[in-house]
Parts: sequence; structure tokens; C-alpha cells
Amino acid sequence: MSTPIERRTLLRSAAVFTAASYARILGANEKVNVGLIGCGGRGRGVLRSFVQNPNVNATALCDVFSARIDQASEVAPNAKGYKEHERLLDAQDVDAVLIATPDHWHAGTCIDAANAGKDIYCEKPLTLRIEEGPAIVKAVRLNKRVCQVGMQQRSARHYLMAKEKFFDSGAIGKVTLARTWWHGNGAHLRPYPEQYATQPSNLDWGRFLGPVKWREYDPKQYFNFRAYLEYGGGQITDLFTHWIDAVHLFMGQDDPVAAVAAGGIYHYKDGRTAPDTINCLLDYPGEWTATFEGTLAPGLRGAGVEVIGTEGRLWITRARYEWYRPNEPEPAETQPNIGNMTQDHVDNFIDCVKSREKPNGDVWIGHRSAQASHLGNIAYLQRRRLKFDPDREEILPL
Repeated sequence: MSTPIERRTLLRSAAVFTAASYARILGANEKVNVGLIGCGGRGRGVLRSFVQNPNVNATALCDVFSARIDQASEVAPNAKGYKEHERLLDAQDVDAVLIATPDHWHAGTCIDAANAGKDIYCEKPLTLRIEEGPAIVKAVRLNKRVCQVGMQQRSARHYLMAKEKFFDSGAIGKVTLARTWWHGNGAHLRPYPEQYATQPSNLDWGRFLGPVKWREYDPKQYFNFRAYLEYGGGQITDLFTHWIDAVHLFMGQDDPVAAVAAGGIYHYKDGRTAPDTINCLLDYPGEWTATFEGTLAPGLRGAGVEVIGTEGRLWITRARYEWYRPNEPEPAETQPNIGNMTQDHVDNFIDCVKSREKPNGDVWIGHRSAQASHLGNIAYLQRRRLKFDPDREEILPL
């Protein structure tokens, strides 16, 4: 005899499959109708890549600030506007959604979209909190949805070339260290326009807060949300997630077992809660470590990954890679980027919406790379070395 908890679980599962059954079956030559949830600068930028794909119609736009819907309408002039993402997800002319909200809305919106039978392209990081990932993965898998996380290095051709040439072939030898860094990222330093010092009447501040506890309207928190741990994970989850995902791609491992971190708000005493300078280190069971160095201090710019093995080292950015043999100061091989990695990532997603294959940045991949980044943030906040069980996905007690 089933318990009340078991019966409730069965009813929820039935509801999930019923909702998914309403997903439209696309014909081979039929276009994918896409809705954008979160019409800020990044959302509009990725939407441009979507509308460049000949297999896409942009049919819906959603934001808590109607001025941003108006801006996105310049990219998708025939799309209908919504303030609440739930109403957009009810629309029959939406097959897939692009989620480009601040991080604190990612988990709830992804789960709602999966349960509504929509395919999902979600900007990274997939999660705001480490515990959110498994629930998103479960919702996507139960509803048989395609979910691509916006870690576009997974579709970047020179990254894939480097993986095949130096890692899959074994040419790099035994890897012991992966160094990553991102200095001076302007997305964490955005000023607010003076005309928005007072809350505009067409911005729903309460809706923006969503699951975050109430506070009065603050234009710094709205326009520079990445500087606040209530809405995002700072540089570690916003930037390191990209780089640790690239390292996971190369190494074929996504299972750190320990983390340490240090940093603080050393320069920008502007009320932010995310550190402006941070260093973290992850330890992997394959006997190698990955590090991240991030700072917003003025005058220091640049970002990249360097993977060091016994037979060579790979230095790679979004612009190019350089391959070095041991003890040789000049690169033995260089390769510039090819094409547009964001466009390639979007195109891969649309292809998978039609084929029902897993995309390059599948939800599980996005979950594990965000999870690794969260370990760095938790170690920073708790001021201790974390031990982690990657199989049970649990932080171990002290």
C-alpha cells in the first residue's frame, strides 16, 4: 500500500508527463518558435543569434521591465510581450525558451519550462545555489526536454580541435594543473542610468526579486545584479563556470572532491556582497588541480585557460589557442577561433530540438560545471577547505 508521500510523488510525476505531452511535434521543415525570458543585454544578444537561424521564429518576449521588452522587439518585431514567464509558457506558439534572467530566476524558470513541455536554452550558470541543480536535471529528464546551457565553448570549433589534438590523443601527457583567470570583467561593474535612480512605473520590482527576500528598490542591485550574492554567484559562477567547463571538456572529468578559496571586497566599497577579488582551487580525483583567479581591480584585463601536462601545455582563449612543447618558449602550433561560438551553440540547440538528441551543453554538463564553481564560493564564504562527494553530490562534514 502506498504512503501519502508516495501518492503525492506519483501525482506530481503524472502531472509532469501530462504537461510534456502537450509539447508540439515539429515537422522536419517546420520552424521552432522561441520565446525569450529576460530581455536584458545578454538576452537580446543571444536572441539575435536565434533569429539568424533560418529554422527559428521568435514569437514571445518576457521581462519585468517593459522598456526591455520594447528593446527586444527591435530584434523580434512580431513577438508578443509578457510580464510573467508563466503566461509565456502557457502560449501554444512557443516550442522553446531562451532564459536570460538574473541567476536567481534560473532554477524556477527552467523547471517551469520543462514541466510546460518547452525545450530550454538557459544562460549560465544554470543555478544560483548548489542544491538547485539536481531538481532541474530531474525536471528536464522526466519531461524528455532538450536543455542547452549557454557555455558556448562546448560548441567552439577551436576548443573542440584542441580537445581532439592534445587531450583525446594523449599528446599533452599527464595533466597536473589547469590554470584559469578572468580579470576586469565589466559586467560586474555596471553603473545604473541616472534616470532610474527612482523606480520606473513600468518596472515590477517585486517580480524582479522573486525568491529573494524583500528590500526596497535599489537601482544598483537591479542594473548590477552580478555584484550581489543574493542574485548571482559573483565572478566564480559567472566567469569561472565558463572556464572550468572548458577544463571539464578537455579532461573528461567533472568531479572535484575538494575546494579552497580566498578573497574579499578589497576595492569597490559600493555595497556589493560578491568579492571583487577571488582565488579558488579545486582538487580532482584524477590527481590534478584547477585554479581560478578573478579581480575587478582597474588596469588589469584578460581571460584564459592554461592546461599543463608532462608533454606540453595548452594556452587557450576565445580568440585562439597556442600549443607549447616542454621547455620551448615559442608555441609549436597556434590556431585562431573559427566562426562564431555563440551562433554555433544556438544552432546546435536548434538542431537538437528537431533531432531530440542531447546538445553540446546538456543540462547535466551545465549542472556539474555550476556545481564545481559553487564549491569555490562556499569555501570562500565558510572560510574553510571543503570536502565533496561528487557521486552523492554532498559536501562532507568537517
